[in-house]
Amino acid sequence: MTGAVRIAEGASAHAPTWRRLSLAPKLFISLIVLAGTAVLVYGGIHQSSRNIAEFICYLGISILASRLKVTLPGITGTLSVNFLFILIGIIELSFTETLILGAVSMLAQCLYPERPQALQITFNICAGAISTALAYLVYHHPLANLLLGSRPILLGVAATVYFVANAGSIATVISLTEGRPLTRIVVDCYFWSFPYYLVGAGIAGCIAWLNQKFNWETSLLLVPVVYLIYRSYRLYLGKLEDEKRHVEEMANLHLRTIEALALAIEAKDHTTHEHLQRVRIYAIEVAKELGIGGPELEALHAAALLHDIGKLAVPEHIISKPGRLTPEEFEKMKIHTLVGAEILERVRFPYPVVPIVRAHHEKWDGTGYPLGLKGAEIPIGARILSAVDYLDALASDRQYRRALPLREVMQKLAAESGKAFDPRVVDILQKRYLHLEQLAQAKSAADSNGPLSTAIKIERGLEPAAGFENAAAQDYAGREATFLSSIAAARQEAQALFELSQDLGASLSLGETLSVFSVKLKPMVPYDAIAIYVRREEELVPEYVNGDNYRLFSSLRIPVGQGLSGWVAQNRKPIINGNPSVEPGYLNDPSKFSSLRSALAVPLEGVAGVIGVLALYRGERDAFTSDHLRILLAVSGKMALAIENALKYQQAESSATTDYLTGLPNARSLFLQLDRELARCKRDNSTLTVMVSDMDGFKQINDRFGHLEGNRVLRLFAQALKDSCREYDYVARMGGDEFVVVAPGLAADAAAKKAEQMGILAQQAGAEVCGEEILSLSVGRAVYPEDGKDAEQLLAEADRRMYLEKQKQLAYKDRRVHPRLKCRVAIEMQTEGGGTPVFANLTDISMGGCYIETSAGSKLKLGFSMDDATLSAEGIVARLEPGSGVAVQFREQNRDGRDKMFKILEFVQKTTAYYNSRYFENLLKR
Repeated sequence: MTGAVRIAEGASAHAPTWRRLSLAPKLFISLIVLAGTAVLVYGGIHQSSRNIAEFICYLGISILASRLKVTLPGITGTLSVNFLFILIGIIELSFTETLILGAVSMLAQCLYPERPQALQITFNICAGAISTALAYLVYHHPLANLLLGSRPILLGVAATVYFVANAGSIATVISLTEGRPLTRIVVDCYFWSFPYYLVGAGIAGCIAWLNQKFNWETSLLLVPVVYLIYRSYRLYLGKLEDEKRHVEEMANLHLRTIEALALAIEAKDHTTHEHLQRVRIYAIEVAKELGIGGPELEALHAAALLHDIGKLAVPEHIISKPGRLTPEEFEKMKIHTLVGAEILERVRFPYPVVPIVRAHHEKWDGTGYPLGLKGAEIPIGARILSAVDYLDALASDRQYRRALPLREVMQKLAAESGKAFDPRVVDILQKRYLHLEQLAQAKSAADSNGPLSTAIKIERGLEPAAGFENAAAQDYAGREATFLSSIAAARQEAQALFELSQDLGASLSLGETLSVFSVKLKPMVPYDAIAIYVRREEELVPEYVNGDNYRLFSSLRIPVGQGLSGWVAQNRKPIINGNPSVEPGYLNDPSKFSSLRSALAVPLEGVAGVIGVLALYRGERDAFTSDHLRILLAVSGKMALAIENALKYQQAESSATTDYLTGLPNARSLFLQLDRELARCKRDNSTLTVMVSDMDGFKQINDRFGHLEGNRVLRLFAQALKDSCREYDYVARMGGDEFVVVAPGLAADAAAKKAEQMGILAQQAGAEVCGEEILSLSVGRAVYPEDGKDAEQLLAEADRRMYLEKQKQLAYKDRRVHPRLKCRVAIEMQTEGGGTPVFANLTDISMGGCYIETSAGSKLKLGFSMDDATLSAEGIVARLEPGSGVAVQFREQNRDGRDKMFKILEFVQKTTAYYNSRYFENLLKR
């Protein structure tokens, strides 16, 4: 069979042009073309013919035979049966005729059924001419005839030379253009046809013998034999092609299975959607650069896709944790190398995938895991995968950090060369990382498959056929500790932790939160007793206790730094399988006996530090494992946050209705209680007394003795006032130095005595703190239903009367002579000399004077009502502020003058309240 080739088509749909060929194939093709052209020119110059009719007949049959060709398996060339007629030409025809027969038949073979490039046709014709000339030379050379002396042997040698020259030249150009090993191409694609050349030599010898015994036309009877040879080729190669196709289909199925397993990893870890493609492309290209091929390259291809399959056995909360892993979590993460190797051992790959997956976290200096291999002990595929995986991890977005620029990644990778990674691999990555990144991005852009539909919601299906679960499934004894159980345990743990985290955020009640937590935790970490301690200053107080020795644990008060739990709180470190009996106060009585033998305690760290300790106890010694500790550490942060939120909610709930300084109900709580009391009074048709009090001289205490002493006065008075009231009376602090007493059914005389008693209590509180009688109390009373129907009316009336009472208080040394009333009232003002009255705004008034927004003379007469002329007062200008107003000091008053001023103050207060009320009503209507 004569070979022909399509130069470097390979798997590409477009054959490369001469310019796109590399230097080596260009040189070889040029050499073949030059040598073949020289042979053809030589044959053309030295023309000769023995029998032109025989030549034309053989040429025609050779052309027809050239069309009977078969495609070679595995390469881009074809073979034809025209080699038989070339061997006949070597025996029967001249050199020139044989060259023409070979060249024309090769041309026919190249042109049917496709139209190749001129370069391909030229190369095939020249290669065929060289092969024909060498075979003709061997058969007819005198030295060969002298050495061998046998024509059949010479014909066999000539056929062998023709095969070697023809197949060798075509295999060489295929190797140079397609980058495949020459020996592999010859052995796999050509060597099997060598016996056919020898058989063809025998047939050609038979035809030559018939020509000698009979006429040359007799040999035409063997043409059907030629067709028989062609059909045998076709059947044989067809069988090879079917087997090859089957092998390719199985290989593709194998690869798709690998990719499906890789998709399982993607579904587990959403951060690796593009991770696999990038790692695969980088790893394969680096391996090619290192000269790795064959089974090792196939193994690396599979390992690049499947190296993280062992993460199926790692709980999802560890894989997707948005932060650094704890030592316990890292121990769990490290098993993915061994579990992945165990999984892939079941697949029985025909190439060494398992060693690469097992060792892809080993380090060049021997500090890696799981086996601690170093240097050349690590499989070359694992060394490549380790460096590429590190590069991709830094260059990709993760939950705990953003992706780093590729240049910065390469700097970090170079820093680990010779420590964690093979220096040869790092050198190749440094040289080619930009090109490799472009290849990876092009591959990702061309990939039409998107991520798995893990977020889709299926509307159909109300429940499984067996119904929903009612209780947690119990683990059974003798369970096989295989990678399958590891995967199942990881999924169950992830689901349990997810449900636990959901439940922890579902309630702000501390007791309910801790109770739910203890129930959900027990299937994951079995215990005989649980105690959750909350830190109160420098002491741990049991907030929730359940299980064995309930009463003992509930009575504990553990100082921070003492005992097992106190040590955990102080050092912020967990203890596993500690001794429960070392807890302070746990077994003070020697006669008592505890069945608990091991404890597991972890600190609960909130925003402000350690807020408590979670302690579990078991009756067996060393009952807790590192997995139990890892689970507790995984939930401790969430648990601490839930406890912290619940404590803040308790504090907020308390502060919303309680005054922080005195511990009395605040204004909000007062209004709620007053509304309830008024509703009860309406139902029972009873009375309710509201007493509003304000301390006189409290500002001077703050000024002279400080605010801390003022706070002491408030606390002392609040406690004394509460102790002096009836059990069903309601005492509240309105704010500042104002206190309110709500007294149901209190008679008028009893209310008066109560007001006097309150004044005495205020004097005693001031005297106890300040050492002098500097404090007094003004009390105003209002009674339901006479003075008001709702809480606001009663408080307003009591406050008004309290203020009037304040005006009657005696002045103490260093205190303001007369308390002032803030107001906003239009008044009439006239100078002492008479003249036209002018209007002014009254903003501040007391028994001794007032402040008016106007400008006037030094002596004034003020009229406070347009309707009642008796509501007037005379005074002098005490201070003048141009453009702003004047301060007026009233003249000295006798008893009648003071009574008149009380009426003026009462009028001003009512008028201000009236206008304020109208203002707010108009404001609400807008």
